[in-house]
Amino acid sequence: MQYLLFPGLLLAASVAQAQAVSHRDRVYTADQISNTVSVIDPADNHLVGQVILGKPQPDLVSALYRGQALVHGLGASPDHRLLAVVSVGSNNVTFLETATNAIKGSVYVGRAPHEPTFRPDGREVWVTVRGEDYVSVISTATLRETRRIQVANGPGQVAFSPDGKRAFVCSSFSPELAVIDVATYKIIKRLPVASPFSPNIFPTQDGQQIWFTHKDVGKVSVLDTKTLTISGVLTTGPITNHVAAVDLPTGKMAYVTVGGEDVVKVYSREPGFRQLATIPVGANPHGIWPSGDASRVYVGLENGDSAVAINTTTNRVLGKIKVGQAPMALLYVPGAVPSGVLSTANLGQQLLDKPTLVRNLRPLTTGSAAGTMNLRSEGLVDLATFTLRALSPNTDYDIYLTNSTQPPYARDYALTTVHTDAKGNAMGQALGPVQRIASGDLHPAGRAFDRVVVAPRAAGSSPALVSK
Repeated sequence: MQYLLFPGLLLAASVAQAQAVSHRDRVYTADQISNTVSVIDPADNHLVGQVILGKPQPDLVSALYRGQALVHGLGASPDHRLLAVVSVGSNNVTFLETATNAIKGSVYVGRAPHEPTFRPDGREVWVTVRGEDYVSVISTATLRETRRIQVANGPGQVAFSPDGKRAFVCSSFSPELAVIDVATYKIIKRLPVASPFSPNIFPTQDGQQIWFTHKDVGKVSVLDTKTLTISGVLTTGPITNHVAAVDLPTGKMAYVTVGGEDVVKVYSREPGFRQLATIPVGANPHGIWPSGDASRVYVGLENGDSAVAINTTTNRVLGKIKVGQAPMALLYVPGAVPSGVLSTANLGQQLLDKPTLVRNLRPLTTGSAAGTMNLRSEGLVDLATFTLRALSPNTDYDIYLTNSTQPPYARDYALTTVHTDAKGNAMGQALGPVQRIASGDLHPAGRAFDRVVVAPRAAGSSPALVSK
C-alpha cells in the first residue's frame, strides 16, 4: 500500500509497507522567478525537465495575455494523477497531468492565491486566496470554481483531517487558525495564534496534530486536533518557512525549514517537542516534503535554485539537484508516472544555465541584523533580490554598491530603497546589469563596485549591513 500525498492530507500504511523510492515517483518544485515547475526523478535525483508556464519574471513588464506569473504553490490529487499549480501574479491554478506533464486545464481565481489542497475524496481543490479573505473551492470534475468560503484576511494554506470532515486554514495576515466543517463549508471555531503570518500547514498521518509555521517571528505552532487547542509553540529560527511531519521507525518527527539560518531542524512530535538535529542544507530552504517510504525528505532552496535530498536515517544531505529559479513549494508524489519509463514529454528548460550568486550581509559590529542578496543572471540583465531582518522598524533603507573599502562607504551605485516593517524586516528587488557594474566592466576606468551596503536613507547615517 502506497502513500497518498498532498498538502492537505497524508495517509499511509506503516513505513515498512510504503512504496520505496522508484523511477515511478516524481519531485516537483514551483519556481517563482523562472515561472516553471521543475520535475525530478528521485530514484537517481535527476532533473527530468521543466513545465514552462510563463516567461521569466523580469520579462513581465507589460500586460500579461498568455502564460502565468510567479509560480508558487503545489498540490497533488489523491490518485497522484493531477497536479495543481498556483501562480500568485496571474491569479491562476493550472492543472497538470503527472503522467504526461501536459496541461489539463486552467482556472482563474481572486487576487494572489497561495496554495492548493485537494480534499481527501479528490472531488475538490481548496485554494487559499491570500490577497483577499476567502478559500476558492474548485470542482476537479469541471475545473470551475463552485463556491467561496469566507475566512480571515489573507488565508495561507488548508489542511484536511484524515477523515475529510474538518479543514484547518492558517492565515498570512490575521493571527488566527480557522476550523471548518467540510460538509457545510462553515467555520466552527477560530483559534488565536502566535503571529499574523502563517504561510504553511501540515497534518500528521494519524490526524492528531496539525503543525503550522509563523514565518515573521520564527516559530511553529502545534494544534491538538482532539481538543482544538494549541499544545505547543516552538521557537525555530528566523524565516521559518515550511514544515513536514514524518513517521520513522525511530519515532514521529517534524522537519522544519529555517530560511534565515540555511538549515532544516528536526523535532520530536512527542510532548515537549525536543529538537533532535540541525541539518545545514544551503541558501534559504523553503518547501519540504517526505518521500513515500519516509526514507528521505526533499527540500527546495529558494536562494540556491536547487533541491536537496536528506537521508532521514542519518539526517545528512545525500544529493543536490539544480532546478528553476527561486523554488518555493516542493512536493513528492509517489507513483506519478505509471510505467516508470523516463519521459520528457511536454518538458523544456528555462534559465537552468544561468548562474546564481548569494551574498550574505552582516552588521559592521555586533547585533542581530542580517540579510542576503540573491543575484540571478537573466541574460542581458540581472535580478537582485534582498531579504533583510532585525533592522530599525518602520525605516527607509538604501541598498547600494560601493567602491569604498572602509566606512562610511560612498553611495556609488544605487540598487533600491526598502521600508522595514514593525519588526525591522524588509524585502526588495533591483533589475539591471548589476554583475557588470560590480566587476567594473561598465566603468571607463574599470572601477569595480563590488561591495553591497545597506544604510538608513537619512543623511549622514551609518551603514547597517555590508557584504564581505
